[in-house]
Amino acid sequence: MASNSSRPPLATVTGFVCFVLVVGGISGLLREWFGWIHLMGFVRYFTVDGYEVASYVGIALVGALIGLAGDRIARRTA
Repeated sequence: MASNSSRPPLATVTGFVCFVLVVGGISGLLREWFGWIHLMGFVRYFTVDGYEVASYVGIALVGALIGLAGDRIARRTA
């Protein structure tokens, strides 16, 4: 079945990865600061002990960069 989306598959995958990393990084920051949100707990395995806040910021930034790269891919092929 053909998809109605004009986005290339790689742009779709990068959009998903962007969402997961940005939301995971932000939820990790909220968990560190307030201790009550455990939305995407698996992201804690990507952090360095003692540097959790910096790790979560880095995860969110990497997710945003991946999202920008996916957007450029989608624009180039459109």
